[in-house]
Amino acid sequence: MRLSRQQLILAARLIISALLLWVLVTKIGSNWYEAIPDPTAHTFAWLAGALVVTFAGVVLSAARWSAVLSALGVHPPFRRLLSLYFAGQFMGNVLPSTIGGDALRVTRLSKDTGEGPTVFASVVLERLTGWLVLPVITLVGLAVNPGLRDLGRASAVAFGVATGTLVLLAVVILLTTRRAEGIEERLEHNEGWRRFTGAVRFGIHRLVHQPAATARILATGFTYQLILISSALMAARALNLPAGAGPTALLAFVPAVLTAQVLPISISGLGVREGLFVLFLNPLGVPRSQAVALGLLLYLLNLVVSLFGAPAFAVGHRVQANTNSESDPETMPI
Repeated sequence: MRLSRQQLILAARLIISALLLWVLVTKIGSNWYEAIPDPTAHTFAWLAGALVVTFAGVVLSAARWSAVLSALGVHPPFRRLLSLYFAGQFMGNVLPSTIGGDALRVTRLSKDTGEGPTVFASVVLERLTGWLVLPVITLVGLAVNPGLRDLGRASAVAFGVATGTLVLLAVVILLTTRRAEGIEERLEHNEGWRRFTGAVRFGIHRLVHQPAATARILATGFTYQLILISSALMAARALNLPAGAGPTALLAFVPAVLTAQVLPISISGLGVREGLFVLFLNPLGVPRSQAVALGLLLYLLNLVVSLFGAPAFAVGHRVQANTNSESDPETMPI
């Protein structure tokens, strides 16, 4: 049986994730005992805190999406947005595919509102806020702790990821600053890169005339990313990482990890995230086994929280299956 292009891409990402993790495990060897903390009340308290904060991060990310939608003139109930966000998390993290949770959110909310182009633009803009917020946080972390700038390759990679992301964001904005009249209608017919750039153009055209809404979106974005860093700090405490992996170190390096792990080369960033934590934290005295464990623990926390989206995903999927054609993204094979 011939595999489709999507199935081949998914298989390739699975293989890459497995290879990256195998390389990391091979380098660690028999030192995994260093990564296993004692099962104390202290450990479980930090784990519980990290789980609660991770859950709060999903709620806040839905609030960020709501703020973007409001700025674009669409005002769905927040409860619906939260349900869709959890459903998207479930699809993207528990049922990894080449379609992803963002496509699910666009498909379902577009059917609710009848505002497909605007909904698509909102998701694109919501993601683009991370391109600004994450590198800024990394640069702040490197600025407030001078010692983090003297870690050789780790410092260079973190700075390179941050500045490279900001440059890429600037290029995207420059390429999409043409006249926006009629772009909402054209979004329905464009595909791929044209649809992406059209969405950015449409969104920026709206936001430049709403500075208060833009400030609210960015403030929500910064708060959301700081919550993710707080979750990483709690996870580090649960694993008893050395003092070198303190708040400022995670402030500088976690955003760089979050930026790089979204590259579509592995499943949910597996292997990429863990390898980067080894790169960034090993010079600070964190054993490789603990650095890999931190990455895997953050993935597991996100996976557990994503399970809360199973009911919303299942209910919506059954409804869509009864009403949509076979070409609908949600009815394609996962």
